[in-house]
Amino acid sequence: MVGVFLIFYGAVLTMSSTCTLHIAQAKSTHPAEVYALRIIKSNLTDPMGNLKSWDNGDPCTSNWTGVFCATSNDEYLHIEELQLLNYNLSGILAPELGLLPQLKIMDFMWNAISGTIPKEIGNITSLRLLLLSGNNLSGSLPDEIGNLLYLDRLQIDENNISGPIPRSFANLRSIKHLHMNNNSLSGQIPSELFALPVFHILVDNNNLSGLLPPELGLLPNLKILQLDNNNFSGSSIPASYSNMTTLVKLSLRNCSLHGHIPDLSGMPQLGYLDLSWNMLNGSIPPNLAINITTIDLSHNFLNGTIPSTFNGLHKLQWVSLENNQLVGSVPSSIWQNRIFNPNDTLILNFQNNSLTDIPSANYPSNVTVLLYGNPLCINANQLNIVHLCQPRSVNQTSEGPTTYANTCPPCPVDERYEHNPLSMSCQCSLPLRVGFRLKSPGISDFPSYMKDFEFHLTSLLHLLSHQLSIDSYMWESGPRLNMNLKLFPNNSSLFNSSEVFRLAGTLASWEIHISDVYGPYELLSFSRGPRESDSSKSRLSKGALAGILLGAIAGAASLSVMLTVLIMRKHHRYYSILRKKSSVTTLKLNNVKCFTFEEMVLATRNFCKSAQVGQGGYGKVYKGTLDDGRLVAIKRALEGTLQGSKEFLTEIEFLSRLHHRNLVSLVGYCDEQNEQMLVYEFMCNGTLRDHLSEKRKESLSFSERLHIALGSARGILYLHCEADPPVFHRDIKASNILLDSKFHAKVADFGISRLAPVPDKDGSIPGYVSTVVKGTPGYLDPEYILTHQLTDKSDVYSLGVVFLELLTGMRPISHGKNIVREVTNACQSGLMFTLVDNRMGFYSSACVERFGSLAIQCCSDETDARPSMSEVVAELERIFQMLADDSSHEALATGSSKTVSSPSLLSESSGTEPLVSSSISSITGH
Repeated sequence: MVGVFLIFYGAVLTMSSTCTLHIAQAKSTHPAEVYALRIIKSNLTDPMGNLKSWDNGDPCTSNWTGVFCATSNDEYLHIEELQLLNYNLSGILAPELGLLPQLKIMDFMWNAISGTIPKEIGNITSLRLLLLSGNNLSGSLPDEIGNLLYLDRLQIDENNISGPIPRSFANLRSIKHLHMNNNSLSGQIPSELFALPVFHILVDNNNLSGLLPPELGLLPNLKILQLDNNNFSGSSIPASYSNMTTLVKLSLRNCSLHGHIPDLSGMPQLGYLDLSWNMLNGSIPPNLAINITTIDLSHNFLNGTIPSTFNGLHKLQWVSLENNQLVGSVPSSIWQNRIFNPNDTLILNFQNNSLTDIPSANYPSNVTVLLYGNPLCINANQLNIVHLCQPRSVNQTSEGPTTYANTCPPCPVDERYEHNPLSMSCQCSLPLRVGFRLKSPGISDFPSYMKDFEFHLTSLLHLLSHQLSIDSYMWESGPRLNMNLKLFPNNSSLFNSSEVFRLAGTLASWEIHISDVYGPYELLSFSRGPRESDSSKSRLSKGALAGILLGAIAGAASLSVMLTVLIMRKHHRYYSILRKKSSVTTLKLNNVKCFTFEEMVLATRNFCKSAQVGQGGYGKVYKGTLDDGRLVAIKRALEGTLQGSKEFLTEIEFLSRLHHRNLVSLVGYCDEQNEQMLVYEFMCNGTLRDHLSEKRKESLSFSERLHIALGSARGILYLHCEADPPVFHRDIKASNILLDSKFHAKVADFGISRLAPVPDKDGSIPGYVSTVVKGTPGYLDPEYILTHQLTDKSDVYSLGVVFLELLTGMRPISHGKNIVREVTNACQSGLMFTLVDNRMGFYSSACVERFGSLAIQCCSDETDARPSMSEVVAELERIFQMLADDSSHEALATGSSKTVSSPSLLSESSGTEPLVSSSISSITGH
């Protein structure tokens, strides 16, 4: 089979070569550039063989992958573009890159290249695009980059680059886009940058410090200034920033800024303002641009009232003034004087201030008002605003698959073919799949802008409106908007070659400029497939040869991949010989797919750094996008070790038959090429441990923590009582409880789980399983450690530790202190509430006391003293009902808007039931 494939692959390359060889017979590539490319390749690791074509022939006339050339006045062809986006490359960048004197585009994005950026790149004075995002590059930025006088775009984001921003960057007289976010850059922002023609400065998520340079206010064309998550301690926002008449987005979140917010009336184009998580004081500027969509001033020390001028901002989507010191009335005119379209949304987060009145609480369904933690909630019943006074967390983590009604019959040709959901016909066609991300959007809610975005992008790509489908989208940290797009051919099953080349070249070369409201974009992937032959004559010219060569190489590579997939599917028995033999095939699997390694590479953009979302002893976890647009989490075992093979099989076996809304679903697995991977549904809010971390800026409220506790308990109750046969999880911990977009908890990681005991010959069921002790220190049942007897109460103990984490925010073991012992001792001393996590804000003393009692019961040293999982769930449901009671909510709203109830007040709480008090006394001895 492999031989057949190689013969066909060679034939494809030969056919593609004959289409272009006659064009450039008279010239060949400059010898120095051929030499440079060979050295460049020798410094790269190419496990997928994507650069195999670089071993033979001439770069410009033999279709070298990603190499595009142009004619010149001398006798040679010259390299004009290196387009190696997402090619699974590692290794280092060779200094010989500097020997490509006519290079205009250098694109190594979304690979795994390490090492430093060669200073010799500064010799390529013709360079327009330097694209190195999403690698593992380190070291400092070379001063020589400042020699690139024609550089339009510098993208080095999502690497490990450190050191200062070179002052030589002030010489980049053509620069429009400086994207250096998500690195480790340090020092001050050079004031010398003030004269650059730059449109976008993205340096968020670095270690920059010092004062914000007032000179940035002089930048004549700046549209986006995004500096979030740096440390400009002691700095205020310079008044000169008010003069940025072209600025569309100003984002200075979590930058340690103090002082007043300057007058923003001189920013007529401002559409997005984020100054949250600073130490700003004074009042909110009254005059904001009429087209503004997003205002986030939360977590500051702002005072005064909410400006009445907000009622004239008819494009508002998101206003967060949470956790400030605002007084007065909520101006209901914000929504009363506005006409909403069906897809419009408006979220007004005014929680935890000192607001005392709301004239009218009648608002359309498009509007969400959050008032929890304000004095006016004391009279919530009288004002009929109880529903507005519930504690809530609103995050930009929504994901949106686009669904359409489709009455067409299934496509019979191939599973990759599908119907265009926007077309009137039932034509089966093969779409081009595009990974597309808005890096700094000026909106907070996408659905109301979706149609405009589709129209805008299709116009720029010269496509008809029905040829673009947004398959799914998701907000990511930043915030950034990640989209999976499908481009459909018009009334045919395949795009022709020239159209594929045109679309790929347009997107990869940034030849389009999308609207300022959407900010800059980046191309994450472009999946080409088979296409119709194109009879149009090729000719060698600037850009044309690039398209021809791109087409030949892309066609050969894509066709070879497609052919490989088809052959592997049709000859599964033969293909399985090439795979590492394991017992996975002997398992009975339900609705679990076996993925190929190539599918995993494509889903994760070659396991690039930006796709990594977690790491543990087993290896790394990546966020991926499958061919059908589904977002998944891919757990990859340590490379080459096949570590935890038994755990790998165990998890597949269990999750293939366990189905519950509070258990993470297994989508599939990959077990080939010495790799073992598990593919799960993607949980966009990560692990519970992430949200309890002291470094987390936004903390979970008590109601959210209780909701997570209940969801986790229900998942484990299913394992103990409803699964057939029942299962002991054996490794319950905060990092194995995952949260979806609505913060619903799902239990994960069944790698060391065990089946519950089966009946003996006489029909009796043992209460335990004898086994070697496994699990995580701090969560392990003491009796299990001593006796090696695993029971359902072992899971109860571990869950109790998670409850204590939810209550206190502490880790199970920290600096030699054990959380169970610390909380138990505090209760015995009457100091339990001194350990309660004060980041929760307000909480019901009665509910917290009862929840703490349950947690301590679960962590009893004696197995029989612990409740069963059914008792745990029942008690959590009773606590949840207490929290929902109107009198409890009125008690929540009393006191200072920024102070948690004190222990003395808690001890006098009339809401505590005698049963709970006696329960705690029985545990603590008091």
